[in-house]
Amino acid sequence: MNLAKELEELQRSLRYSFKNPRLLVQALVHRSFDHENPDISQKDNEILEFLGDAVLSLAVSHLLVESFPDSKEGELSRFRSAIVNERELARIAQELNLGQCLLLGKGEELTGGRKKPSLLADTLEALLAAIYLDGGLDAAIRVVRRFFHAYLHLGQMEQVLKTLDRDFKTQLQEFTQARFRLTPVYHLEDEKGPDHHKVFFMRVTLNGRVLARGSGRSKKDAQQEAAQKALEIIGMQGPWEEE
Repeated sequence: MNLAKELEELQRSLRYSFKNPRLLVQALVHRSFDHENPDISQKDNEILEFLGDAVLSLAVSHLLVESFPDSKEGELSRFRSAIVNERELARIAQELNLGQCLLLGKGEELTGGRKKPSLLADTLEALLAAIYLDGGLDAAIRVVRRFFHAYLHLGQMEQVLKTLDRDFKTQLQEFTQARFRLTPVYHLEDEKGPDHHKVFFMRVTLNGRVLARGSGRSKKDAQQEAAQKALEIIGMQGPWEEE
């Protein structure tokens, strides 16, 4: 790999040129490379990942308030959570060809580290921190705007929020992981009727306790109904039924 050429191409893709190239290199150094090359003075990117998470959150929040000044706080928070996640960050990293720029240890290289979504997402955050340290918040916001420009219009925001409203399973999982650090589990209890008109009955549990039950013409619909009911119950902090 010709690192100098890759870094030059990356800066062209970002439309940002680093004044301090060492910050750019640090953003791309995975801890596995640092551990396997102790004689190299270059630090790994973990501290930049930490800072980059905050930079990204602030930059996206700034852009959302700027683009949707009349929206409510709750809507903006949900929208930010929907567009800033590992899947989306990994997609952006792939578009930047970030995986090819990474400095990895041999073990991480052999296990496909250049294509791991979590590693790519973390590296993108480190890169944003490097831009922030090198050029300030305005520079970071300009780069983030390019990443998320497709979302920064009202029609897209409304569509994403409608999708979130329909996906009760995702909402329930985010809620329980944030509050209890637990993931809900769905169980098929029964199915009735002929194949062309079958009804499925599901229950959703959390840590061995039944949250709610739902039914539908497909397992997915039954799960969604169970999740919707569970959200209402947990939101009111109502009693749970022992399984």
